Amino acid sequence: MRILEELPLDQDGAPVMRIGGADLCDLLGISPAMLTELKKRGIAVHYRRDAYDLAKTVNAYVTHLRDTASGRGGEEHVTSLTAERARLAREQADAQAIKNAKLRGELIEAAAVERQWSDILRQVRARILAVSPRLRQVLDLDAHQANIVDREVRDALSELGNAGD
Repeated sequence: MRILEELPLDQDGAPVMRIGGADLCDLLGISPAMLTELKKRGIAVHYRRDAYDLAKTVNAYVTHLRDTASGRGGEEHVTSLTAERARLAREQADAQAIKNAKLRGELIEAAAVERQWSDILRQVRARILAVSPRLRQVLDLDAHQANIVDREVRDALSELGNAGD
């Protein structure tokens, strides 16, 4: 790692410690792409081609990391964090509302509803299929007439069964 000390260039007269981009990446444990991003955001203090102010950059980077860790990581980060917290709060409120509705008996499981409706529809089908034999006895129908009634009832049930297709 190469760090160069230059003559004081700041107004305060402190010497400037200059470091190359690759060495700065090694020192901070970041990638060159991240260094470019830090440079764009004004965190990495860049002088000229492949020269960065070591002290200012490290101080700004440490401040950035502290702000990020404490939830003050810049306007974009805070907005994102606030939105995520709001989304989490909505999800938690929805989950609690569902639990409360279940406890009050306002919600039931879809499988239970499906099971109940299946049972009801099986009973309806059985009773409708029993119409043809009862009509044969009550109206004294011959076998041919009873078969016609039975076929019509079965066709109607088939059409109802295929209505959703």
